[in-house]
Amino acid sequence: MLVSALKQSSPGRFKIILENGEEIRSTLSAVTDCRIYAGKDLDAEALDEVRHCSMQALSREQALQMISRRQMSYKEMLDKLMRKGADEETAQYCADWLSERGFINDENYSKAIVRHYAAKGYGKARIKAELIKRGIGRELLETALKEMPQQEEQIEKIIKYISPRLKNREDRDEIRKLSASLYRRGYSFEEIRMAFESLDAGIEDY
Repeated sequence: MLVSALKQSSPGRFKIILENGEEIRSTLSAVTDCRIYAGKDLDAEALDEVRHCSMQALSREQALQMISRRQMSYKEMLDKLMRKGADEETAQYCADWLSERGFINDENYSKAIVRHYAAKGYGKARIKAELIKRGIGRELLETALKEMPQQEEQIEKIIKYISPRLKNREDRDEIRKLSASLYRRGYSFEEIRMAFESLDAGIEDY
């Protein structure tokens, strides 16, 4: 198949136009790597390679743009690329490429997630759920959760949360509502019980 024209569509982007009218969206790196020029004759194997290289290069640039806007886990990057149209092989290639260059680091990312949500006042269960949602593996997940504050510090956070909200320490309904709210935020029953007891407001099982 003859390359009838090679047109630059934007900085770093090209269209490879074939004699049958097909246009292959590509990048400067793919065009250079495949040694594409107007007038080059491509056999079926070479043409497939051009399509493959162009697709990988475009997806790689897209992945770089995404990771520059927000940190992601390996799994998040895979899923997002496939939602945007990349096949599984291309998505995995891009995620591997980013990982090899340090743009994706699940260990550092998972620890940052733990610190972020702990600082916002969430408990271990909620933070663990956030890590699972982001596709962090069990081993890294357990390592990251070691970044959690000690139980005493967690209890202090709970006390700061409930103190201004607990108007009547004898009101069981009010205590139950606050307890349920804290449980949804990921705190354990034991942590919640100890916090309320420190305020002389015991709680019942819920």
